[in-house]
Amino acid sequence: MNVEILSNHCEHNDRAQHRDLRHYAKHSLFSAPGRHSALLDMLPSDPSGVARTVQALLIYEHAADPLYGYKVPEERRAESHIRPIEKMVDALLALDDRPLSCARAPGKRLVGICRHYMLLSIAILRHHGVPARGRGGFGAYFNPGKFEDHWVCEYWSASDGRWALLDSQLDEVFIRKLGIGFDIHDVPRDQFLTASDAWRRCRTGELDPNLFGIEFEQLRGLWFIAGNLIRDLATLNGREVLPWDVWGSQPAPNSTLSDSELDFFDEIALLTADPDADFDGLNRRFFEDTRLRLPGSVFNSLRERHERVLEG
Repeated sequence: MNVEILSNHCEHNDRAQHRDLRHYAKHSLFSAPGRHSALLDMLPSDPSGVARTVQALLIYEHAADPLYGYKVPEERRAESHIRPIEKMVDALLALDDRPLSCARAPGKRLVGICRHYMLLSIAILRHHGVPARGRGGFGAYFNPGKFEDHWVCEYWSASDGRWALLDSQLDEVFIRKLGIGFDIHDVPRDQFLTASDAWRRCRTGELDPNLFGIEFEQLRGLWFIAGNLIRDLATLNGREVLPWDVWGSQPAPNSTLSDSELDFFDEIALLTADPDADFDGLNRRFFEDTRLRLPGSVFNSLRERHERVLEG
């Protein structure tokens, strides 16, 4: 490759990267704060400040009682099924109408799961023009020796010129409980595996697919990773769904994947391994392939019913 061709190639890559960064600095349908936009103006834009803010507004549903001493009433468990940020903020303000910069007591925080920490982090960062996106995958720090279903925020670190992982769910309480020794604002890539990482390493035999899933529900295996591949692809395309939303070609629980299904998910894993390598292809594949495209309604596998995706 001569110097001129190499220079043109580099310039093309730079333009493509800048375009992709601009895309992730804009709100999606799910992350847009809507009528609450002004409330985000006063919130911090740095990862550390964002994490502290999110931690003071949300409480993790399954850890509320054992870690924070708050027993979630049955009537409040529906909060963990809210999808768009605008409705999340509606619910937050119904509990406590002070500005979002004010820390809430555990019982006044919105009940959610890792995906809600991820989405609120993304919404705040995007509001301040910081490129951010969600990643679906598996955390190695919850259950020793296992990779638990998990969602985190991936943001562009301008100072380092790279994407970094932010896990806002890991507040001081979680850090002490789990013995976390890494920086939650730059989670090591061996501590959080994207669905693509997990799939490819299991397919090569490097890792056992039965280590991946939700241990306390006994949900694990290659079929589970495949479902997360599709949800991660959707999230990368601005459709930040719930972790239990099911549609399209997501495999049934405990199903054995056929050769054609394995080939299909190999393709998705390759496409999402580096979302910036072929952003147009990533976008085109999701929106044009009916097996992947998010429909108007999905099956909420926890509630066992179909729901409109933009109705919380």
